[in-house]
Amino acid sequence: MGASPAKHDVFQAIADPTRRKLLELLTDRDMAVTVISSHFPISRTAVSKHLRILSDAGLVKEQKVGRETRYRLQPEPLQELQSWLSYYERFWDNKLNALKRLVENNPTTDNEPAGPRLVHNNEGQTIEVPDKK
Repeated sequence: MGASPAKHDVFQAIADPTRRKLLELLTDRDMAVTVISSHFPISRTAVSKHLRILSDAGLVKEQKVGRETRYRLQPEPLQELQSWLSYYERFWDNKLNALKRLVENNPTTDNEPAGPRLVHNNEGQTIEVPDKK
């Protein structure tokens, strides 16, 4: 019998700012829920619910130590997120590079003469843009 699928995926788990803060807290060391709860203005029960979602997504692991439960960051599932983001980075990079070329090739000052400007579009073509003054 195989493992059952996670109830929450990584994207759902990190969607909440409280859960992102929890992951940040657990980056350096294992912590008990009582210690974790002291960092938040919400109840211990609410923190436990957030930890359960992170656990369902495989981002934290619970370990019983005596009477307390300690939580540890499991960063491996974040690789899925990194892979997804890296695919889309190329689109952002292209747009940022185009913006950089536009800004660097067309510095604006108050001393510029009025009239159309020449700019480079995404395809590298030079086009005339009317002045907005």
